[in-house]
Parts: sequence; C-alpha cells; structure tokens
Amino acid sequence: MSGTVRPREAELVATATRLFRERGFHATSMQDLGEALAMNRGSLYHYISSKDDLLWAILNRALDLLEERVTPALRGPGTPTQRLANGIHAHLGVAADHAHELSLIQIELRSLAPQRRAELIARRDAYEAKWREVIAEGIAAGELRELDVRLAGIGILSACNWFTQWYRPDGPLSHDQIADAFADLFLGGLRPRSADR
Repeated sequence: MSGTVRPREAELVATATRLFRERGFHATSMQDLGEALAMNRGSLYHYISSKDDLLWAILNRALDLLEERVTPALRGPGTPTQRLANGIHAHLGVAADHAHELSLIQIELRSLAPQRRAELIARRDAYEAKWREVIAEGIAAGELRELDVRLAGIGILSACNWFTQWYRPDGPLSHDQIADAFADLFLGGLRPRSADR
C-alpha cells in the first residue's frame, strides 16, 4: 500500500478491517471486498497487492496506534501507579476508537505468514514489556506489592484487550469511566495490602 493514503484506499482498509473481524480473514475473499465496495475485484489490486498485505497493513497500523498513544502515557510524568492508570486510559481510548483493528491483533496474527507473524509478535511483546517496566518501577518505589510482574501485566492487558469484545459506545459507561474502574480494580489489587486505598 502507498505511503499517502487515498480516500478510496482508506475505504478499502476500513471495509476489510470490518469484514475480517466479522467473518474472519480466511473466510473473506477478494470478491467479498469488491462487492462491499461496489468495485470490480480486479480494481482492488490497484490499491493492494494481496489480501495478506492488507492484513499486514491493518495489524501494523493497530500496533502503531498503541505505540503512539499509550507509550507516552506509560513513560510520561507521574508516579508509576499514575502512569499505569494513564496507560489504561490511553489503551482503552484506542480500543474504543479502533475496536476492529485491535480485535484483529488478538485473533488474526495466526493468519500471517510465519516471518510477518514473528515480526508483529516481537512488536506486541515490546509493547507489553513497557507495561511490565512500569509495574516493576511501582514495586521498586513501594507503590505496588511484590508480585509476579509478568502475570500482572498479562492481567491488565488481557482485560484491556478483551474490552473490544463487549464495549458499546452507546452503553451505560464511557470508555473513560471504564478505564477509571479498571485502574481502581487493578491498581487497588496491586498495592501493598497495608496501603490506604
């Protein structure tokens, strides 16, 4: 795909993202994409070289969004627990705005060719490591109790990632309200047991 995204190209990416989530990558054909866009299947190749490249671009963009919006929250000013709370807010903000893309990271990484899958797993792991770094800083600062840093990170990110499966923009709580509740739940559970809450 080109560096400058044209309107029709952006429409193709958005449509493919939705169909890949609804039907699954392998169950979505180029014909399906063409019909959804009212385009001849052959015309799609003016914008993409293959369906695999399309998935690759979507998943990379999803990770770009997390890195661009969440990393500054995790590495910005504030105590470790404040930065973790900010990270939860930022991650859920991306998840609320780009639910289909983030869902595809969870369910369609396996559909990539091995080398591409390995590259994205390395990017995902590097993102998760940033969360573990802040948790470890919280332990070192005495804000969080001694615990398994890896499991704590998995717990927080699993909840944040699963959010895309049940969150509804028209639901009773905004994503910011849910982020507040998640931060209270997780950080309350991670604080030293004698700490004031």
